[in-house]
Amino acid sequence: MLVLLPPSETKRAGGSGTFAPERLTHAEALQESRARVREALVALSEDPEQAVKSLKLGVKNRDELEHNLRLETSGVLPAIERYTGVLYDALDVSSLSAPARRWIEAHVSVQSALFGLIGAADPIPAYRLSAGSRLPELGVPLKRIWAEAHRDAAWSDAASFVLDLRSQDYAALAPLPADRGWFLHVAQLGADGAVRALNHFNKAAKGDLVRRLALADAEIDDVGALLEWAEAAGLDLRADDEARVVTLVTDLGAPARR
Repeated sequence: MLVLLPPSETKRAGGSGTFAPERLTHAEALQESRARVREALVALSEDPEQAVKSLKLGVKNRDELEHNLRLETSGVLPAIERYTGVLYDALDVSSLSAPARRWIEAHVSVQSALFGLIGAADPIPAYRLSAGSRLPELGVPLKRIWAEAHRDAAWSDAASFVLDLRSQDYAALAPLPADRGWFLHVAQLGADGAVRALNHFNKAAKGDLVRRLALADAEIDDVGALLEWAEAAGLDLRADDEARVVTLVTDLGAPARR
């Protein structure tokens, strides 16, 4: 099983050691595009006024440009620890047991706008770049760079089942093969019995689901096995075979922690 997560705008600062691109997952297939995007980001970040506009930074976020200028020397953390925000707060990897942490490292990848698809344990520096950012030096949108690079990476070949939790913008950076993956939607069961899209707590529900999978050391190789696991775990998961969508239905405003 491979679980795909989006990154987060916010990232934990700090770390130790030197960033080594060759240590990232899919290094051989993605190294050229990674270097090209990184160089374009550094060039943009050297012009603060242009960078604020292109990276859509607010006044409080201007200091994050410094991260982009110190990628090689600011220290690294495992990707799953670097990212923060609602989804990652709900996942709360720092509180997981050693076996659950190993499950995360074996089964979870993150879709970075700067590095492409990376493993949960990949050591990365702090940075600021989103899927919707514009890097003038590239001459083309990020989506085009990454979609072409991942097409040649065969990144999903080793997984028997792929569960995609990425947002639309990040999923476009490495489109799923039509016959390999399932997208996860989150919905809420209202008091009237109607199922509606869950907006505010969508990310928290996704983080909670991945946490539950890790704690259960889940062995899942197809959507049927996922549904069986969910039923045993007391979760309401519903599959649309035609659309290849799995919907997590919750009657809570926020997922219960385990």
